[in-house]
Amino acid sequence: MQSQLLDKYNVPAPRYTSYPTVPYWQEEAPTQESWRGRVLTAFSQCQEVSLYIHLPYCEQLCTYCGCNKRITRNHQVEEPYLQTVLQEWKMYSALLPQRPVVREIHLGGGTPTFFQPANLAHFLQELLADVDLADEYEMGFEAHPFSTTYDHLAVLRELGFRRISIGVQDFAPEILQIINRQQTEEQVAQVTQWARDLGYTSINYDLIFGLPLQTAEHIRTTMDKLAVLKPERIAFYSYAHVPWVKPSQRAYSEADLPQGAEKRALYELGRDLLQEMGYVEIGMDHFALPTDALALAMKAGTLHRNFMGYTPYYSRLSIALGASSISDSWDAYIQNEKKIEDYTAAVEAGRFPISKGHLLTDEDQLLRQHILDIMCRFGTEWQTEDRQCAALYEGLDRLPELEHDGLLHLLPGQLQVTEMGRPFLRNICMALDARYWRKQPEGMLFSQTV
Repeated sequence: MQSQLLDKYNVPAPRYTSYPTVPYWQEEAPTQESWRGRVLTAFSQCQEVSLYIHLPYCEQLCTYCGCNKRITRNHQVEEPYLQTVLQEWKMYSALLPQRPVVREIHLGGGTPTFFQPANLAHFLQELLADVDLADEYEMGFEAHPFSTTYDHLAVLRELGFRRISIGVQDFAPEILQIINRQQTEEQVAQVTQWARDLGYTSINYDLIFGLPLQTAEHIRTTMDKLAVLKPERIAFYSYAHVPWVKPSQRAYSEADLPQGAEKRALYELGRDLLQEMGYVEIGMDHFALPTDALALAMKAGTLHRNFMGYTPYYSRLSIALGASSISDSWDAYIQNEKKIEDYTAAVEAGRFPISKGHLLTDEDQLLRQHILDIMCRFGTEWQTEDRQCAALYEGLDRLPELEHDGLLHLLPGQLQVTEMGRPFLRNICMALDARYWRKQPEGMLFSQTV
């Protein structure tokens, strides 16, 4: 890749897990009544829902992590927290006029495997008693190799989980040490083997490029190990250095971090080695074997992206439970209270624990679809009137320079991202981000695109 392109486009930009992005949500949170109405409207259009459950506890702090978490070794917190999440779910199940059909369930964190298998089993049995499962459904969870036991895997497999996402990040002991992540290569291999033995059909590894001390040799070593372990999916994320948001990242210096062209070279090396192994690049930062549901969805043009990342399934209504989690009715977002105590207090008072949110305008929804298409299908089109608005054309006026630099092709009524443009998906989406351009951020807000 030409270094001048990296120098030009390596700027702070949103990751576009939503549009509008969280900093541009309206100042006042949606009311309880407006959120109930949006949920009911979405459910009336489709009874299939996705569920995300945030389990925020971890036993130790991984210094690179940007997630919402609570560090503790006190496992007495498990049952009260899970009971509160069930209480929140009961508010939704009481609101819906009929039993929802669940398309997806994802347990995220924090560290879901912080929780004891028996506690997870009881919690999920209670939750699943209120739903029907879609003919095709996917249930997955995030697993820390250090804390995941055979019993975790067995219990969750018995309940219908078939996908596991293992937080690998890197295999090198010196990198794991500096990011304070306690795990070994042997534990990763063991959890992988247990999952295969129990019949999990999709194993994902989370990897990160741009970690402190990371070099090309580390990437090669990681890919050599992947060639043996062969997970079905890979999430190959760019490390987001935002110490002004996550002070734990000050545990190491910027001098320890590969940056700019050096950092991008780590991704390109990893991508090339993954493709040599037969993986297909999916959207941004993801790879899958051609037979995996994610690759099949991309080929079919049905790939979707939400707050959980890329998924083969689209659900208009995504209900998120637990502290800090974000729900989506397509025309509205709400985020739960981040502090566990505030979240618990709201639920115990019988209120949806809304801390912030956004009711999407017609313009928001249209631009959201275009940005989603770019992130999932490397292009978008506006041939018909219902795909057009003034803000879209303002965004298109920002694209000729990106076309001149070889990042995309502008054709009559459509945009196609080039191979050279794929590393700059966030830049392309940002050109269409009307709210960003109307009020550009002051100070540091987003991570660099590379």
